[in-house]
Amino acid sequence: MSGSGFEISSRGIRWVLFYGLIVAAWGLMILLSFGSGHLQHSGFWLGFSMWLLMSGAMMAPTFAPSLWVFADLTHKQQGKGFGALIAGYLLVWAGFSVLAAFLQSWLAGQGWLSADRLGSNVLAGGLLIGAGLYQFSKAKDVCLSKCRAPLVFFMQHWVEGALKMGLRLGVICVGCCWLLMLLGFVGGVMNLLWMGLATLLMVLEKLPDIGRYITRPLGGILILSGVIYALI
Repeated sequence: MSGSGFEISSRGIRWVLFYGLIVAAWGLMILLSFGSGHLQHSGFWLGFSMWLLMSGAMMAPTFAPSLWVFADLTHKQQGKGFGALIAGYLLVWAGFSVLAAFLQSWLAGQGWLSADRLGSNVLAGGLLIGAGLYQFSKAKDVCLSKCRAPLVFFMQHWVEGALKMGLRLGVICVGCCWLLMLLGFVGGVMNLLWMGLATLLMVLEKLPDIGRYITRPLGGILILSGVIYALI
């Protein structure tokens, strides 16, 4: 009886920590958003820290369905590999954050950022159109198909171990969402409304029963918005 209670408690603690970190990340993002107007002058390392925090806050909720499946599969092993799977996933997003921070530093150096977003409507419109077109791409379809079927993914790659599967899932997730994340340069990198809306869309897009009704319509909306934005 006590052993069963300990097992349930251990599972509960893992989920409390996971969701607690998401809440903490969002809390920090709210605090940082008040100083977002100075981010274009923040330098690479502060920019990297911001992108890393934002990636964790926004992408961890989209990772939850895969993590639930993994937890069920490892229930008898008391969730062995739970932390390694998350670590592998976040490591890939840390790599994305490095690239995003370099891009932000470069854009700031060129004078193309106004506060935390692109100062040129043409550039912003082009980014929106590019993100919209990507919604119709084969790469997006392939990545989404894996995100929407985590059980199939784990059955195919289980022998690789939790860390490597986490890395694979991270790469797949970046493949789904990298351009949507970069739309922060349009909506405002530290704009809480944009971050909340983008997170909700990315979560819904990965759900098999809902996502297929979102991906292409979202692409059309982004393309139309980009054309209008560029012409303003």
